[in-house]
Amino acid sequence: MARFAISLVLLTLTFCAVLASFSPGDIALGLVISAGVLLVFRGFLFGGRPKPMPDLPTRLLYLPVFVWATLWNIIKGSFEVIAVVMHLKPLREPGIVAIPIGERTPTGVAVSALATTLSPGTYLVEVDHERGVWYVHALDARDPDAVRRDHEEFYQKYQKRVFP
Repeated sequence: MARFAISLVLLTLTFCAVLASFSPGDIALGLVISAGVLLVFRGFLFGGRPKPMPDLPTRLLYLPVFVWATLWNIIKGSFEVIAVVMHLKPLREPGIVAIPIGERTPTGVAVSALATTLSPGTYLVEVDHERGVWYVHALDARDPDAVRRDHEEFYQKYQKRVFP
């Protein structure tokens, strides 16, 4: 029930944001349409019977920390790219690094890939579920173990509590 309610609110907010109107009539229409979509596609969206969301309060508590850490990585990556583009720092050895998926869930892999790609200087190339790795192109891949260590440390410190 909680998952349905959260989905209903989020879909309604999305509907109103797309309309760029939060008038009472538009909110009511958004609620009706969102409820209809959720009821019609309930089996597909929730896998039949909705499962409870584990540790939702804990996830919400750590979400700002995860967002801040991601923003900090974006800032650091931006300065690194600026330094290379302005020839303040040499471009030494860009390359592709294989990073183990580890204990990440499919959602965790997607969020890790998104957080990595948002930060300038790195981006997702491919996820290979059969081999259990995801490939990232890094601006500085001289030490692939350091790149792997940085991604694992970010996951363990900031992401795991929010998007395992």
